[in-house]
Amino acid sequence: MRYLKLIKHFIVIAFQDVLAYRMNFWISLLYSLLNLGTGVLGLVILFSHVETVQGWTLASTLALLGVYLTLGALRGLFIGPSLEALAGMDGEVWTGRFDFTLLRPVDVQFLASFRYWRPLALLDLALGLGVLGAAVVQLGQTLTLANLLAFLVALAAGLLTLYAILLAFSALVFWSPGFLFTWLFDALFQMARYPIGLYPGWLRLVLTWIVPVGVMTTVPAQALSGLAAPPILLGSLAVALAFFTVATLLFRTGLRRYASASS
Repeated sequence: MRYLKLIKHFIVIAFQDVLAYRMNFWISLLYSLLNLGTGVLGLVILFSHVETVQGWTLASTLALLGVYLTLGALRGLFIGPSLEALAGMDGEVWTGRFDFTLLRPVDVQFLASFRYWRPLALLDLALGLGVLGAAVVQLGQTLTLANLLAFLVALAAGLLTLYAILLAFSALVFWSPGFLFTWLFDALFQMARYPIGLYPGWLRLVLTWIVPVGVMTTVPAQALSGLAAPPILLGSLAVALAFFTVATLLFRTGLRRYASASS
């Protein structure tokens, strides 16, 4: 309950900051609509020439795009702003402001992961959920409770995997404080908006087992279509927990390397 109360305070502070600069709402809305438009337009152009791509139809690929937009929105809402504040030349590790985080009587990993929120990402989240709704209609099948539960489990596993990878990349800042390692992840995450079957074999291997961005979006989209078998769901959960464990150990190891500004 203590951590939930802290998250509530973080969210309130974030909304207060947003209300101070209301023009940012319209700028964010325009950016979100452009991002949505380019994604949907790309699919429409692709499937105007073919009916399926590696077994993926327009409806199922639209579901995958919706998952990609939803995960991206959740990242922008609370995961990205907090972890990315650690890195860079003006980041907290380089400048020594991370000292204040260490002094708080709260778990360091929790505070480093959830203290900053970007409420305008709720626009992206609404659009992502809207694309998912449109995909369900396009699929032309009834969304059963089993499919919905499978989708939520797969989405939760994808979100946990996303958080773990970002945490691991952010932990590298303790070895190189001035470099924003999450930029490396951004290029790979962009590929998750399309089925991993479109990519060459070596790249499919990378996107499945090394940096599993393809699994983050592909498995939830398959679950929404009723194509994700229980072993696949269990496998995605196992992958998420494994990545979370490794990322946490890496972050804890990095903390021991941190030299405070006062030392």
